[in-house]
Parts: sequence; structure tokens; C-alpha cells
Amino acid sequence: MNDDLVAPWRVFLAILLRDVTVARRELPYFLVRTTLQPLMFVIVFGFLLPKMGLIPHGYTTLMLPGVIALSLTLSAIQSVALPMVADFGFTKEIEDRLLAPVPIELVAIEKVVAGLLQGIVASLFVLPIARLIMGPIPGLSFSNVGLLILATVLGGAAFSAIGLWLGTAIAPQQIGLMFSVILAPMIMFGCTYYPWAGLSRIPWMKWAVLVNPLVYVSEAMRAAITPEVPHMPAPLIFAALVAVTAVFLFLGLRAFDKRAMG
Repeated sequence: MNDDLVAPWRVFLAILLRDVTVARRELPYFLVRTTLQPLMFVIVFGFLLPKMGLIPHGYTTLMLPGVIALSLTLSAIQSVALPMVADFGFTKEIEDRLLAPVPIELVAIEKVVAGLLQGIVASLFVLPIARLIMGPIPGLSFSNVGLLILATVLGGAAFSAIGLWLGTAIAPQQIGLMFSVILAPMIMFGCTYYPWAGLSRIPWMKWAVLVNPLVYVSEAMRAAITPEVPHMPAPLIFAALVAVTAVFLFLGLRAFDKRAMG
């Protein structure tokens, strides 16, 4: 009886270890794919424009948390959505996973956990490089380590769950549409390059962007590493991220189950 209870988790860990091993072998490609865009923004807005005197040097304080949030969310969502499209598409690799002696939902949750881990790796990669490129950043603090860890875990979990839903709900031939129609507006209106409080001059926009999950990750990073910058209250941020994770995990599991049974 005990073996039957333990076996599913052993299989879960084995599948997770396999995904981690594959990701480690493809680490350079993974980092280029998920961190190139944030680092390009760091070079342009965090180094070139301040050096040219076109924007104040203090802007880096506003931008760094958003860049970290962007690298975390992009890597988490892509690490789940893109392999899921391939697994259900031309590779059919998901069929081997579905034969494992575990519930179907556990196979989907493993993908979310793997995406979360890859999101953490991407954010850890971007942070020191961005700091090196930008130079001294006023107000940057790592005294709230617990808050930073919580922001990273909840943000990565939320966007891994979103990736699960997108990867199973969107047809493979429409995956390119996902990046242009969904991700592009999410990035531009996700408070990555400006704080949410700065939208007070445009009240309708300030409240409209709250439907964007990236807003809460960006604000969480500001609360964690640049606490002097105005940001949302931490309890509100984390409550929103938990709600986003729960909603999209539910939707993703339903879509995964439908695709698996179809």
C-alpha cells in the first residue's frame, strides 16, 4: 500500500529530473531565447540613453525590477507553452508521459514546476548582468531577501500556469499569434518600464492594466529590491499572484486533460 502511495511522486520527480537535465543541456539556447529582449532594454534604456543624457540616471531604479520580472515571466511562460505545443504536435512526446503510472494532472503540474525552475534561473542570470551594465543603481537593496524569493516563486508559478493554458488551449499553427497578440501588449502594459503608481495621471489606464498579470510581478520586484520606489501593497500583490496561479492552473489542467483525452 505504501509503495502505491509513493510511486506517483517518484515518477513525478523522475520526469522533472529528465526535464531539468534537458534544460541544462540546452542552457545557452534557453538563456538567449528568454533573456535577450530584457538585456537589450537594459543596454538601451539603462546604459545608452542615460549616458547620452536623454533620460535621468535614476530611471534605472524604476526599470531594473521590471526587467527582472520580464525575464522571469518570459522564461516561465515559454518554457511551458512552447514544449507543450511541440509535445502535443509533431513530436507526440506527451504520449510517453501519459503512459506513466501517475494521474494526468500530475504530468501537467510537472510542466508547471519545470517552468518555474527555469524562470528562476533566467532571473538569476539577468540580475547581475543588468546591474553590471547599468552601474550603481540608487535605492537598490537586497535586504528583503524573503520578499524577493516569494515574488520570484509566485511570479514564476503564475506565468508557468499561464504557459500551461496557452500551450494546451492554442492550436500549434496559431502559436505565433500568441506572441504578437498576447505577449506584446502584456509586456508594454505590464508596468515593466514604469511603476504602476506613475499611471495615476491616467486613471482609466491605471485600473485597466490590473487585468495584466505582469503588473503584479513587476510591482512585486519593486517592493522587494527597490522598496523606496512607490509600489502596490505587498499583500495585494501576492494575493493577486496566488489568484492568477489558481485560475490559470485550473484552466490549464482542464485544457491539458481535454487535449490528452482527445
